[in-house]
Amino acid sequence: MASASVFQDDFCCSICLDLLTDPVTVTCGHSFCLKCITGCWDQARDKGVYSCPQCRETFTPRPVIRRSTLLADVVKKLKKTDLLTDATTPCYAGPDDVECDFCTGSKHKAIKSCLTCLVSYCEVHIQPHYEVPRLSKHKLVNASSQLQEKICLQHDKIIEVFCRTDQKLICMLCSMDDHNGHKTVSAIAERTEKQKELLEMKRDNQMQIQQKEKEVEEVKGALKSLQVITVKHD
Repeated sequence: MASASVFQDDFCCSICLDLLTDPVTVTCGHSFCLKCITGCWDQARDKGVYSCPQCRETFTPRPVIRRSTLLADVVKKLKKTDLLTDATTPCYAGPDDVECDFCTGSKHKAIKSCLTCLVSYCEVHIQPHYEVPRLSKHKLVNASSQLQEKICLQHDKIIEVFCRTDQKLICMLCSMDDHNGHKTVSAIAERTEKQKELLEMKRDNQMQIQQKEKEVEEVKGALKSLQVITVKHD
């Protein structure tokens, strides 16, 4: 029996992530719901360049899409079975999850955020970033709902430098502009250094606490000895 992932790849629309409805196949061979691909390409009408949402291949002029009768029949038969029960159950975003910005309709849980695109992607929509050479150079991080905090508001670049002169996080353009000549290090290096300092401070504080506890015990011992001597003297 074929695996669930095969069914999901072949019979699910990568735009809405649901089982194909009124399936059509575009020039590159990928299939989508007629409504989904039509809506996607209608938004690109002003640019005059149309692309496959899955592989990003571009087409000019807008391709004529035709319904895939064979694929529609296969999906119809599969709906009558339990083969797709697990494969087509979407992982919708919960209250505490980051939503996929690329999903239309019901939002699915994002697994990665792109600091270049400033967009969060679910497991399906992140795939082009792994497969398309141009997108593979983008900087991906674990899904975050605070992408804007990682971007320089002045230059719209990733904040990845720490200025020790001004004690603030900046981007590479900032380091060459307003912070030119300042002492700077990578944000990662600064974080590592701060963590090291915190560990040393914690260790020193622990040693001081232990020393104080030792002194307290010594005082208690001295008081106890004094009490014993006093009793004997009486």
